[in-house]
Amino acid sequence: MSKALERRAKNRDRLIAAAERSIAASGLAGLKTRDLASEIGIANGAVYNLVDDVDELILRVGSRTLTRLDKVLTAAERDGPADPAATLVRIAVAYCDFAVDNLELWRALFEHRMAPGKSVPDWAISEQMDMFRHIYRPLAALFPARSLEQLSVTARSLFSAVHGMVALGLEHKLIAVPIEALRSEVATIVRAMVEGLTKTANS
Repeated sequence: MSKALERRAKNRDRLIAAAERSIAASGLAGLKTRDLASEIGIANGAVYNLVDDVDELILRVGSRTLTRLDKVLTAAERDGPADPAATLVRIAVAYCDFAVDNLELWRALFEHRMAPGKSVPDWAISEQMDMFRHIYRPLAALFPARSLEQLSVTARSLFSAVHGMVALGLEHKLIAVPIEALRSEVATIVRAMVEGLTKTANS
């Protein structure tokens, strides 16, 4: 790699890291390319030599967030009994804890909207969809007769229920829930959903 390319790669990494710190501190609304450029010592216009636009910058930060979430969910899968129902509960609680500990970065994953006329790139969609494997695996163990399409629908439904509870529970303007109570409720709803799905499958 030439020195120029190496310098660009380093500045790109520094830019994404600076954007990550900004979002973590102030959310998406606080992200300003001029401030980021000043922080890493480049001209404001040079930001767009490192990323295509702000959308890409936010998606790259989201990629780093998803990588850390993936590690947390992987640990939750392994840290306990192999029972798939218990695994789903651990994954859900770990997701809740991650949201609490990384609130603005977690919110940015869902609040970001691409500029009009632009689509989310394939690489970003692939990273997002890959997270569902943490739910697919225990569901496949619970319901071996279900097709991949059926498991996909169930996984999305389960995620939507947990995500909705966490999102509302952490929304201080509405019905903020104490963290321990939220963790308990998330565990309870997942157990109830799994129990109901199991009864339906066996009926």
